[in-house]
Amino acid sequence: MAGILLKNVTKKYGKVPAVDRINLTVRDMEFVVLVGPSGCGKSTTLRMIAGLEQATEGQIYIGDRDVSNVPPKNRDIAMVFQNYALYPHMNVYKNMSFGLRIRKFPKQEIDKRVEEAAKILGIGDLLDRKPKELSGGQRQRVAMGRAIVRQPQAFLFDEPLSNLDAKLRVQMRAELARLHQRLKKTIIYVTHDQVEAMTLATQIVVMNQGQIMQIGAPKDVYKNPGNRFVAGFIGSPAMNFLNARVVERDGGLAVKGEGFELTIPDNLRANYMKAKNQDAVFGIRPEHIFDRKEKQPFQGGEILKVTVDVFEYVGSETILVAKCASDQIIACMNPMTEARPQGEMEWIVDMNRMYLFDRSTGEVF
Repeated sequence: MAGILLKNVTKKYGKVPAVDRINLTVRDMEFVVLVGPSGCGKSTTLRMIAGLEQATEGQIYIGDRDVSNVPPKNRDIAMVFQNYALYPHMNVYKNMSFGLRIRKFPKQEIDKRVEEAAKILGIGDLLDRKPKELSGGQRQRVAMGRAIVRQPQAFLFDEPLSNLDAKLRVQMRAELARLHQRLKKTIIYVTHDQVEAMTLATQIVVMNQGQIMQIGAPKDVYKNPGNRFVAGFIGSPAMNFLNARVVERDGGLAVKGEGFELTIPDNLRANYMKAKNQDAVFGIRPEHIFDRKEKQPFQGGEILKVTVDVFEYVGSETILVAKCASDQIIACMNPMTEARPQGEMEWIVDMNRMYLFDRSTGEVF
């Protein structure tokens, strides 16, 4: 078994905690993605697991072994870095086999492992080339191959795709997913890109300011964010947030803000009774807003009047940035929409998909 366990792990630089008393359980063969903005502590957490940083407090287990004070080379993990970290004077074969050669593995075993890894990654014809003769995607495959040949208990990836162009990142995401299925090993992967997190992870760990905000399957974190930070970080374009007050309306409840008053559906009323007469933050995702001219009325659909500011045609959809009174709100629309900048529109907001957050704590109601 190669599960990884962090117990009350803290990392301080001076008196400032970069990681603050986190607890995390990664089960054997899981693909866990640590995601969050720059400076949230995700890379520091990964480096502590690898042994490249010493935890100030807490314990780290790999399998059943406490490795908190074990040197990196004895932790039986392999790490893939953002900048590839290849030796420029060595060809691909020597780069991939370097770790095995310094451990005095038999040449026959080294050749076998390099050949297998090269076949998995589709770089069998590149073994004689130097890194300078490779593209960014090929260099990243070599870096992954160097990790694979070691056959470690777990793989750690630190933003491995951030140096690649957008098209290649999509291709490499698919390759990483296939690699995980084939190797059946535990993977912990760090990224600031929530699309990478959503597409790759079996479990997402959302971090902010050195703390874990939420852990869960990608779909669960997207549909049931526990607080405003997670709701705003997961999803692209990001969730809209409008300051509002929960008020009584016609025997039910509504969210009322500057320039809008939207009825909360009857089936959700019980969920939000505790927010009645309180200041809150109303959340709605851009994909849950529709052009009134293109959408038939439906239960829970509420009208919102806006003025379009920005029109972004991206092929498969049109992203509209609009103003509702003084608040900005974004919607993803049909690419054939007739909306234009400075035009007034009526949108239908699907209140069945609404979120409500406590304005002071940010926690979901």
